[in-house]
Amino acid sequence: MIYIGVDVGGTGIKVGAVDEQGNILSKVKGPTLPERGYEAMLHNIADLCILAATESGHTMADVHSVGIGLPGIYDPARKLVPICTNLNWHDVPVEQELHKYIDCPVFIDNDATVAGLAESVAGVSKGTKNSVFITLGTGVGGGIILNGKVFAGSHGVASEIGHIMFRAGGEPCTCGNRGCWERYASATAIIREGRKFAEQHPNCGIAKAVGFELNKIEARTVIDLAKAGDPDAVKIFDNYVDDLAMGLTTLINVYDPEVIVIGGGVSNTGDFLLNKLRAAYKKFVFCKNMPYATIELATLGNDAGIIGAAMLGKED
Repeated sequence: MIYIGVDVGGTGIKVGAVDEQGNILSKVKGPTLPERGYEAMLHNIADLCILAATESGHTMADVHSVGIGLPGIYDPARKLVPICTNLNWHDVPVEQELHKYIDCPVFIDNDATVAGLAESVAGVSKGTKNSVFITLGTGVGGGIILNGKVFAGSHGVASEIGHIMFRAGGEPCTCGNRGCWERYASATAIIREGRKFAEQHPNCGIAKAVGFELNKIEARTVIDLAKAGDPDAVKIFDNYVDDLAMGLTTLINVYDPEVIVIGGGVSNTGDFLLNKLRAAYKKFVFCKNMPYATIELATLGNDAGIIGAAMLGKED
């Protein structure tokens, strides 16, 4: 018996056949092309599922289930994807549409959630019961694993941890609120603060690093300078780490996981981020005389979406 995992991104769709241990047996891919409409997209996904099974030496008769991770939320009560902005989906009946082409159970969840499940099955949090996965990119996504299973809450939105209300009246968020945690803990936050500082201090090292073209300042610009010891970049990055650590402490106080796994683009900073983060969040942990979650970097990289999506069917 095998499982099919589908990782739907804004530009590409990756599909893989996965065994019960979370090992990928085959991988295929195709373009997302959301402008063609959800019907054509899902027909293409079904074809890719069949191809992935075939290339692994199996047929769809050997497939236990198909799991899909996508950049949106899923409403299990109505069996609809109510909104997926990157794909321009609104109330899309994914299961119903796929069942026109493939005859097996279909499971759907948020892409960060399935990445967290993947790490708990085959990655750095393997062997734990309770873990939280956080992806640090343009925004902040999350996956919560409790007792070895995905926790999505009563309405499928429990992993939207980037939208924890973090700072009253703070930075405006794309969700319409102000002060969401992701406005302070994402790569976007590092870029914003780097550009703001360079505007106020036009001769600083950050401005010089991009030839004084401030629109070219990226998170990597600030991080690389911080690694090199530039005092302004170090201050910006340390403030970022403190905001990240405070949010992590909130998650510890709510879920008490065994491990918090950090993924996404900012995680590529590696030990420079990890060491600062581990030191910072000790300042905020409530029960300092009790064991509390370790912080680790994700290990599965680009395969996490396929593995985690596939494992949605196994955990059912």
